Amino acid sequence: MSSENLPQSPEQQLRKPRVAVVFGGRSSEHGISVVTAGAVLNAIDRTKYDVLPIGITTDGRWALTADEPERMAITDRKMPEVAQLAESTEGAVVLSVDPGSREVVYSEPGSVPKALGEVDVVFPVLHGPYGEDGTLQGLLELSGVPYVGAGVLASAVGQDKEYMKRVFLSFGLPVGPYLVVRPREWDNDPSGARKRIVDFAGDHGWPLFIKPARAGSSIGITKVDDLSGLDEAIEEARRHDPKFLVESLLRGREIECGVLEFEDGPRASVPAEIPPVTSHDFYDFEAKYIDSASGIVPAPLTEEQTAEVQRLAVEAFEATSCEGLVRADFFLTEDGTFVINEINTLPGFTPISMYPRMWQESGVSYQELVDRLIQAALSRPTGLR
Repeated sequence: MSSENLPQSPEQQLRKPRVAVVFGGRSSEHGISVVTAGAVLNAIDRTKYDVLPIGITTDGRWALTADEPERMAITDRKMPEVAQLAESTEGAVVLSVDPGSREVVYSEPGSVPKALGEVDVVFPVLHGPYGEDGTLQGLLELSGVPYVGAGVLASAVGQDKEYMKRVFLSFGLPVGPYLVVRPREWDNDPSGARKRIVDFAGDHGWPLFIKPARAGSSIGITKVDDLSGLDEAIEEARRHDPKFLVESLLRGREIECGVLEFEDGPRASVPAEIPPVTSHDFYDFEAKYIDSASGIVPAPLTEEQTAEVQRLAVEAFEATSCEGLVRADFFLTEDGTFVINEINTLPGFTPISMYPRMWQESGVSYQELVDRLIQAALSRPTGLR
C-alpha cells in the first residue's frame, strides 16, 4: 500500500506539512546548491510548514544540518560547503525506501538511531549529477515521497545535453550545430575524435565551445578560438564529465525564459536577456555567481518575439515531460530566429537568480514561487502519472 493512501492519525492531520530541503551533493555545483538552499530556507513560510534541512556532502553522506540560512552564502568569493554546516562529521540521515513509511532516521556510530519523524515532501535544490539528473528523483519515487520539480526521465534528459538536444530535434525545436564525443571514442581513438572536431570547426568556423555533457552553471566550459587551445579545453571538460560536447558559436542575443506549472498547465514568464559580459569571454561561472553579472528583465523584445520565445519555452517543457519548473535558454540569432540552447530542470534559485527574477517581474514573488512549488509537489502523486 502506498503512503499516500495510508490513513492519517489525528496528529498527522493537525501537524503542518514537513518539507525536507535537500542540498549540496557530489557534483561540481555543490557550492551553488548550498547557496540556493539558504535562499529557499529563508523563503519557506514557517507558519505553514515544518522544515528539515538535509545536506549531502561532497563524498555523498547525508548530513543533518543546522537551519541557519545566513551561513549558506558566498563569503570572500568562496562557496559554502555542507561539511561546514553538518551537525556531526560522522552522523548520517537515512530515508526509508519503504513506500509505506516516510520516516527519516538519524544515526551516529555507537549510538541508537534516532527517528526524526516523517517527511511529506522533498524540495531538492541539488544541481548537476547525483541530484538533478534523476538519481535522487528515483530514490524518492522508491520511497513514495513527493518532491518538487521534474521526474526521473525529465531530470535525466534535462541533465544530459546530448539527449536533451535529440529530444528537442524530435519535437521540431530549433537546435544549433553540435558534436558529441563519448568516453569510449576518446579513450580508444583520441586522434580520430580530434579530427572530427577539427572537421566540425571547418564546417561551422571557430571559435568553438567545449563543454561537459552533464554539468551545469557553465562549469568546465571553455571557448576555444583555434586549434592550439583544443586539447586543454577537452581536458577541462573531461574533468567534470568523460562525455563532452562541441558547439559552434551562435552570434546573437542570449535570452532566457522561465516556465512554471500552474493548476491549468505550464505558463511562461516574461523573458530576460543576458547582455554581453565585457569582463569575461562569455557568461561563465565567475560571471554568473561571483561577479554577479546582471540580466535585463524583461528582455527588450517585440511583442511577437516575446510570444515566440514563451511558446518555445513551454514546448521544451512539454517535450521533455517536465514538471514544476524549468528555465529555458535561447539564442536570438542575427536573422531573428530563436535557437534553444538548453533547459535547466533545477535552475539557479537564489532571489537574484534569473528564474526567480523573471517570475518576480511576471507577478510571482520569490516566497510565492517557493510556496507554489511545494503545494504542486504535495498535490502530485509519486509513481507513474
